[in-house]
Amino acid sequence: MPAQKFHIIYNDLKTSIENGIYRPEATLPTEFELVDKYGCSRNTVRRAIAELAKIGYVQSIRGKGVIVIYQGKAGSKEFSLGSIETMREAAERNHKTYRTKVEVFTTFPVDERISKRTGFDVGETVYYAQRVRFFDERPVILDNNWFLARIVKDLTPEICEKSVYQYMEHELGENIVTAKRVLTVEKATQVDRKYLDLRDFDCVAVVTSHTFNADGVMFEYTQSRHVPDQFAFSAQASR
Repeated sequence: MPAQKFHIIYNDLKTSIENGIYRPEATLPTEFELVDKYGCSRNTVRRAIAELAKIGYVQSIRGKGVIVIYQGKAGSKEFSLGSIETMREAAERNHKTYRTKVEVFTTFPVDERISKRTGFDVGETVYYAQRVRFFDERPVILDNNWFLARIVKDLTPEICEKSVYQYMEHELGENIVTAKRVLTVEKATQVDRKYLDLRDFDCVAVVTSHTFNADGVMFEYTQSRHVPDQFAFSAQASR
């Protein structure tokens, strides 16, 4: 399906860039070469290139093609606000081992309080998952996720421990298109201290996300609470 083809191209090119097959200032294969190689449409290739541009890996230059601008190094701790990566993809890019533990999983109808917090309509049914993310066996992210049940159908704790986005794209055929994100810093709560290895920190970096599918439906509201010393957030900017 298209989502699978897009991810194949995106991941292949991303891995090749990270491994130095395409070095800084090198030019990627042309759009037509990629279409021929992967047997896909030009739009599929363009989407993969656009997502690589969002995370600062490439830049399209008129008359020259797509140029590699990635400067990452092994051991970096950079996570992009400008692209929609799974945590597993981010961990692999940062050369870290990764696992997820589901602490809470439940289903309930949205009431006025939850609607005001998340943006979901009152009466909608949502799945709620509280997940701890371990990088190199250190608990460094506490995710509070609300998923719209009529879009993220038949969600289970086992899926949440693997990848909800891969399940949506590969099993449900959903296209995940847009995320609106806000980054803040908050005082650590008792729950943060219970689940995260904060060490001497008394605050957490909080990324709040509203994520939308190809029909413009918001299917996810997430609050991700991060240990400060493990993450540097980046976004690609242009003038």
